[in-house]
Amino acid sequence: QLQASGGGLVQAGGSLRLSCAASRSLSGMGWYRQAPGKQRELVALILRSGTTNYANSVKGRFTISRDNAKSTVYLQMNSLKPEDTAVYYCNAFEGIAAYWGQGTLVTVSS
Repeated sequence: QLQASGGGLVQAGGSLRLSCAASRSLSGMGWYRQAPGKQRELVALILRSGTTNYANSVKGRFTISRDNAKSTVYLQMNSLKPEDTAVYYCNAFEGIAAYWGQGTLVTVSS
């Protein structure tokens, strides 16, 4: 099970930090987002080894990290833009098993 937190309303240029705690350690953890009328897309993911992958649209602005001891993944979002407005979903996977957390809404006002 995944428990996400940290969404909210912020002005453009501001920052937010999302957190997602898993009930156990999993190989990969990450964040997806879904804006109104759009498909869910990958934002960032991080493997247990520390290897990361980011969507081009967030590179240089967002940073994903994880605390393996706490089975928690974080997404630090800086220089937020109105187009970052979406419901953000935590995701974790181990082998072929994938898990989703509840979404957390991030709204960036212009």
